[in-house]
Amino acid sequence: MRIAIIGAGGVGGYFGARLAAAGDEVTFVARGRHLAAIRERGLTVRSPLGDLRVPSEAVVPTVSDLEAPDLVMVAVKLWDTEDVARQLAPLAEGGAAVVSFQNGVQKDTELRRHLPAESVLGGVGYISAFIEEPGVVVHNGTLQRLVFGEYDREESPRARHFLDRCLAAGVDAEISGDIERTIWEKFVFLVGLSGTTSAVRQPIGVVRETPGSRELLGDVMREVVAVGRAKGVHLDPGFADDRLAFCDTLPATMTSSMHNDLLRGNRLELSWLSGAVAELGAELGVATPRNRTIADILAPYALGDPATTGGADVSAAGGASR
Repeated sequence: MRIAIIGAGGVGGYFGARLAAAGDEVTFVARGRHLAAIRERGLTVRSPLGDLRVPSEAVVPTVSDLEAPDLVMVAVKLWDTEDVARQLAPLAEGGAAVVSFQNGVQKDTELRRHLPAESVLGGVGYISAFIEEPGVVVHNGTLQRLVFGEYDREESPRARHFLDRCLAAGVDAEISGDIERTIWEKFVFLVGLSGTTSAVRQPIGVVRETPGSRELLGDVMREVVAVGRAKGVHLDPGFADDRLAFCDTLPATMTSSMHNDLLRGNRLELSWLSGAVAELGAELGVATPRNRTIADILAPYALGDPATTGGADVSAAGGASR
């Protein structure tokens, strides 16, 4: 399969390298110092499941350098979605499928504003991975999973083909029969984890063991469920409590990509996480005071901390995701 990866960071770098190792024709679009390092030394992925190296010729600097891919994986930070969507329009109109493994629930709406709606599949990724240094991606733990599917809930040949290629590459993958609900289910947990670890500035172990912050975590996720259900997504009313119990099973040191970006002084995906919950809640008449407070607390850091240097250039190529 001819696959293009937009963003060679934690998500795109890891899964793209696995697919390339399985024999697929994978081309990465990267930029800045990360691009320069890959062109010089190739892309190195360090993983408990086995290290990988992608040759330097597998990377290009722009979308226009891609040659008619069958499928495009979007794995850039959310603020780059609109710009990427515009650049992908000729490829999608030429028949390429586009699947985003970004965070958030608004990503595919943004893609469909610029691409043929039928070209867009829904997708979610589950992995802890990040750019350790330009040209090097590190995978933490053994979780590495992709779930994707068509919005019409049909199992299409292109989804089945991509699933086959993922499985051949050793990637834990699955086709979802209700990808919108799957995206929202991840969103519930992601907003809870990102919002609380960033606001408290501590990993999940501290958040869940402290009564006040544990209550905050549960309330944040309940608000997301309420907003999703108001939008017509088929979320179980008690899903937030299920995710709270899931948080009790996580390693105490686990944190979120937004917390990592906050500590590094990088730009935050705040507007697409707790900020998005607050905005959608206001549109739908659903109260979201906990998410609104988190968005307000972190607002001064949303565009990055000017006093902190380092990492902004490589993070633009795609960072960690869970």
